[in-house]
Amino acid sequence: MKDLSDRLQGIAVGAAVGDALGMPLEFQPPSSIYDMLTEMIPGALPAGSFTDDTEMALALAESLQHANPLDGQDLVGRFTGWYQSHPADVGISTAKVLRLIIAGTPWQEAAQKVCDENPDSAPNGALMRCWPLAIARYQNLALLVAETRLQSEVTHKNPDAVNAAILLNLILRKLILRESSTPPGAALRAAIVECTAQVTLTEEFSLAVSLAPMRSREDLKNTGWALHTIESALWATLTTQSFEEALVQAVNLGSDADTTGSVTGAIAGAMYGLSGIPARWKDLLHGEYPLKSGRIWLTQNFCDLADKLSCLSSEL
Repeated sequence: MKDLSDRLQGIAVGAAVGDALGMPLEFQPPSSIYDMLTEMIPGALPAGSFTDDTEMALALAESLQHANPLDGQDLVGRFTGWYQSHPADVGISTAKVLRLIIAGTPWQEAAQKVCDENPDSAPNGALMRCWPLAIARYQNLALLVAETRLQSEVTHKNPDAVNAAILLNLILRKLILRESSTPPGAALRAAIVECTAQVTLTEEFSLAVSLAPMRSREDLKNTGWALHTIESALWATLTTQSFEEALVQAVNLGSDADTTGSVTGAIAGAMYGLSGIPARWKDLLHGEYPLKSGRIWLTQNFCDLADKLSCLSSEL
């Protein structure tokens, strides 16, 4: 039980820490391998601050605790309320969908409308926020897949965008449930093989996942595309030996550094647990959600959240 709690809390804290570590490197070029960022520093926000990635994940977590099983209408209300609080950063596709909903378009139609306007667009907005479901539904595979799809399709309808989130949560579930004697890297490699077989991926996406650990740093584009985020996160976690090393490699790819940091942090958090996250990062982590309430979230709040989410399936 101690190992299980460590992994569940590691996902929540790891995702937020990765977001905060990557925040100052967002939209920046890749760092030199001889001068990589290893500490939380100020950027668009104060040092240690998480961004929209974690804020939207907290909205999902809040919705889960209010409506169990997950209710799309409740989730949409929390997403739009968050958007109307004028957060510092919002993804382009997510903003388009939420503006349509606020203007009166039914939420079931808004994401499809945005997808139809640019059908080849598969951004990572659903992927970045899906980790609360891995914690809440690790004991219920069918519900994990169904609710991950639902939370994704609220804003993102492209199959790659949806399937990336499902794949991530399936991998997190396998890492949560692994035998304690299995080395983290071996557990992740096994999870990738098993989980990719459970998700309908395009040939390009499947190839990117399978080849991720063989990529060179220079090959990784690390854009806001869901495929690029998954590829970078798997590369970072499969080619390193600790939470800290994985996160440093991930965020220093630049570009969409906060989202890649968040996804990498969730995976590495499941691999190495809360106990594997450097104390200096956990001590600096902070942010506000909901923004209007001024509630400050710290590492202990994320640990408490993980504990609450992990009990939700037993309440059904």
